[in-house]
Amino acid sequence: MTKVAVIGAGLIGRAWAIVFARAGFEVALWDSAPEASDAALRFIAERLPELRAAKLLPDRVETVLDRIAPCPTLEAALAGATYVQESGPERVEAKRDLFAALDRLAPPDAILASSTSGIPASEFTGNLRGRARCLVAHPVNPPYLAPVVELCPAPWTSEATMQRAKALMIEAGQVPAVLTREIQGFVLNRLQIALVSEAFRLIDAGIVSMADLDATVKHGLGLRWSFMGPFETIDLNAPEGLADYCARYGQFYADLQQQMPPHEWTPELVAQLDAARRAALPAEALGGRTEWRDRRLMGLLAHQANEPD
Repeated sequence: MTKVAVIGAGLIGRAWAIVFARAGFEVALWDSAPEASDAALRFIAERLPELRAAKLLPDRVETVLDRIAPCPTLEAALAGATYVQESGPERVEAKRDLFAALDRLAPPDAILASSTSGIPASEFTGNLRGRARCLVAHPVNPPYLAPVVELCPAPWTSEATMQRAKALMIEAGQVPAVLTREIQGFVLNRLQIALVSEAFRLIDAGIVSMADLDATVKHGLGLRWSFMGPFETIDLNAPEGLADYCARYGQFYADLQQQMPPHEWTPELVAQLDAARRAALPAEALGGRTEWRDRRLMGLLAHQANEPD
C-alpha cells in the first residue's frame, strides 16, 4: 500500500486519516502530544460506522481502522512515506520548524503538503533543500465529507510535485482544485470571505436579520451551489448562457460592487452577532450541532455519489 504520513492529529489531521485510510492507503499518524493521537483514533472509530451506514465506506470498519497506525516518533511516521500531510498549528514559526524537520527526515522523494488555511507555502519552505517538493493542500473541514482540496504551489514547487499530488488526491477520492500560483487565502477562503463580509455589512446596516440572512443562503444560493459552481449557475440563468447573462446584468453587478467597500468587524458588531447565535444555539450545544452538520453532509454526499454530474 501507499504510505501516507499524517502529521498532527487534531481536527484536520484525524479527518485526513479517515480520507486516506478509506481509500486504501497505509496511514501513519503522529502528533507531538501522544494523547492527541489517542483521541483521534477514538474519534475515527466513532465516525467510521456512520460512514459505513451512509455507504461512504466501501470496506469494513475494522479493515479501515487497521490501516491507521499511531507512531511514537516523527521519524517512525515518516519512514517509507510517499506523501506527508502536515496539519500542525496555524502559525508560521511552528510550520517553519516542522517543515525543516519533515524535509530532513522524510524520504527524499516524498511530497510534503500543508493543510494550512491561509499561510502561503513560501513563508515556511523557502530555506529548505527540498523546497521543490513542498506545497499547500488545503482541505474543507471535514475533508472526508467535503472532498475538494486546493493544491497551491510556492514559487519553487516543481510541476512534477503538483502532478503527483493531484494524482494522489484523485486516488484518495478527493477533488483537487489546482492553483497556478500562490495567493493568500487560496480560492475557497477568498470566495467565502467575500460572502461573509457582505453578510456582516447587511446585518450591521439593519437590512436583514441574521436568521433571515442564513435562510437566504441555506434555502437559496446554497441549494444550487451544492451541485453547481457560480459560473455554471449564471450560465443557466440567462436564455443564451453566460455571455447573455453578463450583457443583461454586468452593469448591475458593477454598480453593486461600488457599494461594497471593506467593512470593519467592530467588537460591538461581533458581540451582537455572537449573542444572537448563542441565543439560537448555546455554547454547550456546539459539539452536538457539529455532529448534526456532519450527518447532513454524509447524506448529501451519499446522494451526490449516486447522481451524475
